[in-house]
Amino acid sequence: MHIAPYDNQNKPIVDVDDTTVPLNYFNIVKLDAGQAFEYQVPGYETCIVPATGTINVDVEGFQANDLGGRGEDVWDGEPEGVYVPSGGKATLVAKDATEVFIAGAKYDETLEPFAVRSNELDLVQYGSDDTKTHRKIKHILGQKQHDKVGRLLVSELFTVGAGGWSGFPSHKHDTDRLPLETRHDETYNFRFRPNHGSGLQMLQREDGKPGDAYHIVDGSTVCIDKGYHPCAVLPGYEMYYFTILGGLSQRPLVQYFQPSHADQLH
Repeated sequence: MHIAPYDNQNKPIVDVDDTTVPLNYFNIVKLDAGQAFEYQVPGYETCIVPATGTINVDVEGFQANDLGGRGEDVWDGEPEGVYVPSGGKATLVAKDATEVFIAGAKYDETLEPFAVRSNELDLVQYGSDDTKTHRKIKHILGQKQHDKVGRLLVSELFTVGAGGWSGFPSHKHDTDRLPLETRHDETYNFRFRPNHGSGLQMLQREDGKPGDAYHIVDGSTVCIDKGYHPCAVLPGYEMYYFTILGGLSQRPLVQYFQPSHADQLH
């Protein structure tokens, strides 16, 4: 499902028990310097990630100051985050004009809050320049935090170079059938550089049958509940997407790659 950009007025774009991706939660909060925002999401663990600007965060006494620090867009610096336990009360105070992503996954147990600073990220690269699939991934809640988080995975993906594909070879993760696959609902928020760029999100629900495609623009949100889901950016533009994954029965993601393109796995 594609959700076009709109002024959400700091209210969830993907709320609890969403009909498409019930395992996910997503909000975008925009604050001016000195403004505060408080939230609590019972039944969902969350992660606070400034897209731009700098914030101070308090999670029921745990404090993380000067979080973020990126400038005019998501390319201008490294991400940082704060993990908020399920149902925890978090307060954000903006030190300057700030846009903040709040990612969540359904989880009932209560863990401990912690911060992830830029030097603690999991950094990986996939794909190749030859196939126009080269991309960098910055895991904020990745494998390094495997023993601190319940079901939530949070990362940022950047295409390398102008134009190209991501999420290929195509894969899905909509059914719990270990060891082949896990069910993880997924939500994206896209950005483009320059920001008048755009791209395409494919969603093929069955191998060998036609699927759907969405025209994605700067600020688009896409919810992936089922099917193979590669995406592409127009030539001449760079693409970024904030990624939220919430697992049904476990946190580790097991992807099932589309049989039609299995010969391109390497």
